[in-house]
Amino acid sequence: MIGNLGDLEIFARIVTAGSLSAAGREMGLSPPVVSKRVQRLEERLGARLFQRTTRKVTLTEAGQGFYERVVAILASIEEAESQLARKSTEARGLLRVSAPTSFGRLHIAPHLLPLLAANPGLTIDLELSDSFVDIVGEGFDVAVRIADLDDSSLVARRLAPVHRVLCATPAYLDRAGEPQHIADLSDHVLLATHGQDPWRLEGPDGSVTLRVHSQLRTNSNEVVREAVLASVGIALRSTWDVGPELRSGALRVVLPRWHASRRVGLFAVYPSRRFLPQKVRVFIDHLAALYGQVHGGVPPWDEGLSHLLDPGHG
Repeated sequence: MIGNLGDLEIFARIVTAGSLSAAGREMGLSPPVVSKRVQRLEERLGARLFQRTTRKVTLTEAGQGFYERVVAILASIEEAESQLARKSTEARGLLRVSAPTSFGRLHIAPHLLPLLAANPGLTIDLELSDSFVDIVGEGFDVAVRIADLDDSSLVARRLAPVHRVLCATPAYLDRAGEPQHIADLSDHVLLATHGQDPWRLEGPDGSVTLRVHSQLRTNSNEVVREAVLASVGIALRSTWDVGPELRSGALRVVLPRWHASRRVGLFAVYPSRRFLPQKVRVFIDHLAALYGQVHGGVPPWDEGLSHLLDPGHG
């Protein structure tokens, strides 16, 4: 039996911080103290939890399994303390969130103030990246993902549909001509990040896969967005990203009967359904309310675009 809960907290903090020294700084402990506590824990368990180098530590196989259980234990303790303090509706503690870069900037960051104001004991660590993170391995409480998770083993809650349409500026279409058939795209400049090539589209003729050939190659969604607005070519963009431009006419939908898979959605993904801390539940509920899913509404970025998103349109 583990004799000291503090040792578990130190162990978990080392994993999320990436090193003993970083964990010590976050917890106000010196590196020798942290090292001694880890050594004590390993001796008690009879197993090595970390592989140590001069710069970082990584979990051993035994350490990885132990970490997953420790996260659940600490989460359940935090939940019990919250209930005991009669603050079960208030989120407390550090909430580590991973989200896509552009989506986090546009649709999470501007809406955090009400959540923080209602939960003064909550601290949010929001990390933006377009890569899928290892939630457990990197110590995140929840990740916001834009993906097709129908076949995923992850615990996830759908927050909103994601509509992706082909679009371009009127200036580009005036210059290059507007495609009338899906095959016409081969004669146009197509804009996509490395991870978005090829395009998989669905339309009246079924599904097609298109390789994207362009003079511009990038790993950045923001570069693609700016390029399509600068009339460089045609892009496959989400309405959460270019909704205002579609409503204003700065962008026009191209081949409106063709679109990306509707199975792709916006999800909140978390490690465990059984141990769901109040801070995670409150955060997810906050996003679901923002994006109109509590009462089956339309996400704010899709308002006024129903005529463009109807598969039968055009």
